[in-house]
Amino acid sequence: MELFRKKYRTGSTRLKNWDYSSNGYYFVTICTKGLIEHFGEIKNGIMGLSEMGKIAQEEWVKTAKLRQNVGLDEWIIMPNHIHGIIIIYPPSVETHCNASLRNIGQWNVNRFGPQYNNLATIVRGFKSSVKRIFNKKNIRFDWQPRYYDHIIRNEKSLDDIREYIRNNPLKWEYDRNNPNYPWK
Repeated sequence: MELFRKKYRTGSTRLKNWDYSSNGYYFVTICTKGLIEHFGEIKNGIMGLSEMGKIAQEEWVKTAKLRQNVGLDEWIIMPNHIHGIIIIYPPSVETHCNASLRNIGQWNVNRFGPQYNNLATIVRGFKSSVKRIFNKKNIRFDWQPRYYDHIIRNEKSLDDIREYIRNNPLKWEYDRNNPNYPWK
């Protein structure tokens, strides 16, 4: 813990010197505040989505539709959290016959800012869209302030994480995000 303005502050869990807008695969886990099971329940190893879970699912899918350089790989909505693999693709740049790539790149930075479409912005956009919809429906809901991320660096890790996501409902009984976890 570090001090900021004479108050303790939790340090960043992000990898130092990593550009979270760079292309790659990122595994994220986003939890509800207090691990409240808003999104549905698991019965016999199958996740059944509540109305709130269906909204979260729709907004998750929209994430890739709204952002040109973002894709979604394996993902699942769980009772109180979401696991997903977010893919950030390299930006595509079109040019006209005399246009400079340098000028186009500079225009994008000035227009959208240096944080445009990095992992934090993508997650924040998803969380805020879900929260906004719930607020309009007068549903009390909050996310945990942070999220977990892991940079996927090779094919084996990607395959292992995909399998973990697919099997997550089957292992819910022993999931640390399960409020009824036996050893809590």
